[in-house]
Amino acid sequence: MKTKKEKIILSAKILSLLLLVLLSIIFVFRDNLLQTGLVKIQNKMAQDYDSQFYIKKASFEGFNTVRMQDIFLVPKNADTLFRIESIKTSISIWRLFTGNVQLESLEAKNGYIQLVKNAKGKNFDAFLPKKKDSLSSDTKTNYADRAYQILNKALNLVPSDMQLQNLSLRMNDMGRIATIKLRKLELVDKQLETSIQVQTSTFNQSWKIKGFADPRNKQVDIRFFNSDTGKIRVPYFDQRYNLRASFDSIRLNVSNIDKSGDELHIDGFTSISNFTVNHPKIAQKDVMIKKARFDFNLLFGEDFIAVDSSSTVLLNKIKLHPYLSYSNETDKIYTLKIAIPKLRAQDFISSLPNGLFTHFVGMQAQGTFDYKLNFVYNKNKPNALVFESNLNKENLRIIKYGEANLNKINGEFSYRAIINDVPQRAIFVGQSNPNYSPMEQISPYLRKSVLTTEDPSFFSHHGFINEAFKQSIVKNIRTKKFSRGASTISMQLIKNVFLTREKTISRKLEEILLVYILENNRIVSKERMLEVYFNIIEWGPNVYGIGEASAFYFQKRPSELTLNECLFLANIIPSPRKFMYQFNTEGNLKPFAISRDRQLKSLMMRRGLIKPEDTTYQWPILISGNARSFIKIKEASPIILDSIPIDEEFDF
Repeated sequence: MKTKKEKIILSAKILSLLLLVLLSIIFVFRDNLLQTGLVKIQNKMAQDYDSQFYIKKASFEGFNTVRMQDIFLVPKNADTLFRIESIKTSISIWRLFTGNVQLESLEAKNGYIQLVKNAKGKNFDAFLPKKKDSLSSDTKTNYADRAYQILNKALNLVPSDMQLQNLSLRMNDMGRIATIKLRKLELVDKQLETSIQVQTSTFNQSWKIKGFADPRNKQVDIRFFNSDTGKIRVPYFDQRYNLRASFDSIRLNVSNIDKSGDELHIDGFTSISNFTVNHPKIAQKDVMIKKARFDFNLLFGEDFIAVDSSSTVLLNKIKLHPYLSYSNETDKIYTLKIAIPKLRAQDFISSLPNGLFTHFVGMQAQGTFDYKLNFVYNKNKPNALVFESNLNKENLRIIKYGEANLNKINGEFSYRAIINDVPQRAIFVGQSNPNYSPMEQISPYLRKSVLTTEDPSFFSHHGFINEAFKQSIVKNIRTKKFSRGASTISMQLIKNVFLTREKTISRKLEEILLVYILENNRIVSKERMLEVYFNIIEWGPNVYGIGEASAFYFQKRPSELTLNECLFLANIIPSPRKFMYQFNTEGNLKPFAISRDRQLKSLMMRRGLIKPEDTTYQWPILISGNARSFIKIKEASPIILDSIPIDEEFDF
């Protein structure tokens, strides 16, 4: 009787023999298996993608090396999608037995991938992901497993030994052409080096990618830079989106990809130097970030994806810890948390991207602060949105202003509105202007009406209203556009006096920071802010300040305005140049405008801002000033006495 050790040895011999036989069969029939596999690919391309896939010649060299010549893929009635003159690759036989395809080496030369979009359509349209039928499956994706599978398959297709020559990516988007030509790519002994030529209708550059790449151990550390003088320019986006972007270099490091238990961890960092971007929606000037680095710790779980709070973002001297996550364990929940540790105020100001905060250039500050943001949005319960913003400061104060000298609001100054980049006539804010109206010379009804419509908590908030921000965010998410803002009178004042009306990210960010400084450093009293606001805002076409407005509409001084006239003036502030559309051809307010003014009056009554006796003897408004010429009023027909019946002529 055989011992246990002898049985194990016998079993090993049998398995080795079977494996040898299997390998022999594969070796003998490998060309047949290859041709069968290629036929399946051709049939799949024809049936599923309506495309012709063709290889002129394919054969084995040795046991595990395949050489293919003249390969191309052509969608029906479209331009060739790709064509390569020759490919030589070897695969890991042992990996095949585990069900994985892993490339060991790859040589390819003389080929291109071509993406074309023209009047006939896209030559890659058949290969785009199709929209899934939401009713077809209720199965939830395990994000950790799915991400790990994709990463493994992708990395297995990256050979540890690679030689590529003269391969191009060509893009033609309705005549917008860009070509990225890979002249050389070598991956030998885990060292990667490339030579790339980029050509568009606007520039021609040579790029380099160098560094360490180890696909088997899932590690990479590469640097992307320009081999010519100057910055790397990003192709295509300048022609397609009017977005011009460039940088000196980018570095990418992935040090760890590990799946332990139910979680996948991906750790590393990426950095960029002298990144410059220009787009009309961002700012009027080039925006430049000198140094930026992101040390990331990414987490994938069964039902969540997250950037862990141990991650760090470094923007010049600003350091912050972000936490972003998406979870669908029960509801679909999006979370964003930002923590800025204790930071010198001057380091913050000097680290702001050049061109994005032009009004802060030259500003100096003392003290320190730390900041925390907590944002949680539940897609299934949008009204339960969490928005918490907390800034803790220590001895924080501005000792020198930049271009925006907020102190000027306390004195007399000249104001010039800018509309569509066109400066309007100058308005002098001060007593030497005959139309200037101090607060005590403005009807109290107007003050109450405007505060009710524009900013009810103006005298109690510090520039921002968290609840208004929350409601604005909810509506903007629902409509998938910026359809509602959360502007306070403080924000409107900053926008009018120091900024422009341009709708850019730069202008909005500057507005937020300047409002915070204005409201939290006791630079200007609330009364003074409101007085300046009343005297500079636009109330109609080329009508600025309440002094001009009261004369333009009613031929009155601001102190003489009635309640109904104040209700009307408060309600036209959002669109003052369209006031005329609220009137009919007889010069009277249309029903919708009357109803709107009544609603405002009712709201003010409920809040105790006005009393019932304030509404006594309130006649309908009558436009008697120059504003009447903007209203399309139909001339009254003359009365002809002969046409009046005798029995009705003196019917009183």
